[in-house]
Amino acid sequence: MTKEQFGELIMTNKESLYRVAKSILRNDDDCADAIEEAIVKGFENLRSLKKDEFAKTWLIRILLNECYSIYRFKQKYADDLPEQSYASDDYSDLHEALYKLNDKQRLAVSLHYLDGYSIREVARILKTSEAAVKMNLSRARKLLKGYLEE
Repeated sequence: MTKEQFGELIMTNKESLYRVAKSILRNDDDCADAIEEAIVKGFENLRSLKKDEFAKTWLIRILLNECYSIYRFKQKYADDLPEQSYASDDYSDLHEALYKLNDKQRLAVSLHYLDGYSIREVARILKTSEAAVKMNLSRARKLLKGYLEE
């Protein structure tokens, strides 16, 4: 993959990258940081990409690693960081319900329903089995239905 193709990949998938980051990190600044770091790491390691058709999956996997790194850092140093408030007016009921799901369920829902990845692609991105993805989606749908009916 050339640098130009990588740039095009980023531009055509910027909304998808944001949704993936937002499914793990609530803060928009943290999402932007994770996306920027993923792009830099992707660009630096572009030659390690073996097949161009997996470029989007590869980039999202890098992004997930960056999101989890930021998340772990925030958890570890939560007492030392200034408290951030999240106005409930900024999020829809569905968005708030999504945050009640565990990480695996939230990511599966985001990747499959919001970004349109197939079950197989979601399994590859999350490094799990297709059966696990289907189970997480099923459980997430049931939980979301309950949360939204409250």
